[in-house]
Amino acid sequence: MLAVAKITAKGQTTIPQDVRAALKIVPGDLIAWDVGADGTATVRRVQTMDLEYLRAVEGTLSEWTSAADEEAYRGL
Repeated sequence: MLAVAKITAKGQTTIPQDVRAALKIVPGDLIAWDVGADGTATVRRVQTMDLEYLRAVEGTLSEWTSAADEEAYRGL
């Protein structure tokens, strides 16, 4: 599915209805963006359990954020 949306001067956009339906998101839901090194972006609905997990491990992942790690794992 291809959906196009315009970005406002404040960096805001409306998620097209077809995309909201496909992601099963409703007002108040959270979404997560994953931006790849090649400029592609993936968006998904965040489950409550996902959010709690991400917050729990967030501080433990800093050891893998060096430039050498990015280079070594870029192709995975």
